[in-house]
Amino acid sequence: MLNRVALGLTLIATLGSAQASSEDAWAEHDQRVLQACVAASQLSDTQAVGRPAEFDDSVGYSALLLQGRYPQAHMKNRTGRELCLYDKRSRSAHVSEWDSIISVRKP
Repeated sequence: MLNRVALGLTLIATLGSAQASSEDAWAEHDQRVLQACVAASQLSDTQAVGRPAEFDDSVGYSALLLQGRYPQAHMKNRTGRELCLYDKRSRSAHVSEWDSIISVRKP
């Protein structure tokens, strides 16, 4: 009986520490996504808009919306948005212009 109580307490203590490290692991992941996406961005003064959207592990991607300014002279420093897809397996980021996110599509 005493062994079962000790085993139960050990299990509970282990679960508590696993959750703490899980938060740290997610914070590290979010930082990796942000750094990779900003590096892949074509915008200047690039910032994340919100937090990464996490897809199921079978998909293997995180998505992050970025906002910054177009550096090209003809764009006249206009605000732009990009969608970044971060491949969790290869730890690589790929961006695509996504200014249309704020446009309303008519059916």
